[in-house]
Amino acid sequence: MEYIYGKTDFRFCNTCVTLGKFDGLHKGHQRLFEELSVYKKQGHTSVMFTFDYHPGNLFSEKEIDLIYTEEEKRRLLERSGPDVLISYPFTEETASMEPEEFIKHVLIEKLNVQAIVVGVDYHFGKKRRGDVAMLEKYQEVFGYELIVCEKLMYDGKIISSTRIREELKKGNMESVNAMLGHPYTIMGEVVHGKKLGRTLGIPTINQVPPEHKLLPPNGVYASVTRFEGQRYLGVTNIGTKPTVTGEEITGVETFLFDYKGDLYGKNVDVEIYAFERPEYKFNSLEELTDYMNKDILFAKDYFNHKMIP
Repeated sequence: MEYIYGKTDFRFCNTCVTLGKFDGLHKGHQRLFEELSVYKKQGHTSVMFTFDYHPGNLFSEKEIDLIYTEEEKRRLLERSGPDVLISYPFTEETASMEPEEFIKHVLIEKLNVQAIVVGVDYHFGKKRRGDVAMLEKYQEVFGYELIVCEKLMYDGKIISSTRIREELKKGNMESVNAMLGHPYTIMGEVVHGKKLGRTLGIPTINQVPPEHKLLPPNGVYASVTRFEGQRYLGVTNIGTKPTVTGEEITGVETFLFDYKGDLYGKNVDVEIYAFERPEYKFNSLEELTDYMNKDILFAKDYFNHKMIP
């Protein structure tokens, strides 16, 4: 997959393009990708067009945390995504671009678009004035095909990144994963920790989540860790380790059931499946160890009743 990040100087021919924010790459987004793949099979270059920073962050006093960071999104798409991922720079100039100008100068001149795939509620351009009706109006002018996909539903409600973020903040991982269509994942390098787990007989791997990565509530979760084509069941603690360190930085600490090697410096994917309990501050290391063993039993029992590919 070709990755164009933060640049406006590019040219492609004969493309099919899907447009959106794509936070989470959820099942609704995957429906767009399915339509895109139809045109890819016909010989078009498939392009996913988004912005290099969440649009809500530019003019909001409060940063918007994302289900997947830019790097995580790229890694997910490299596995089965489009031919080209464009993360267009979202600047004051971009935000003030009229939607007609976006169609002409970006979609037509830069991408030579032949087919556009969007969701029914897609908006673009200055003050979000551009919409599906405008894209329909201009398809006769520029000769592209427009494919509009309806929203998908889960549990009687529309699947959206906003809804997924709300469920993620509550720790409702089963609902989150069902709407994503894949397990919510924390990606990143394994870093050195305090190595306390080794002294307790429960060695763990540690990750520091990327800035603005939206995490579930601090606590313990059944998890699956993947690296180098292998997968390992385990249990993950998300939090600040109040019993032993009381750190201010939130970390991700995972015990793998059947792995004895050294993963320091390697990039791993930790998939979060089910919430067990909140993070506690224990009175002693003995009490901590006792709970960690109970956490392991919880996760093993969970995976005994769930098929994991």
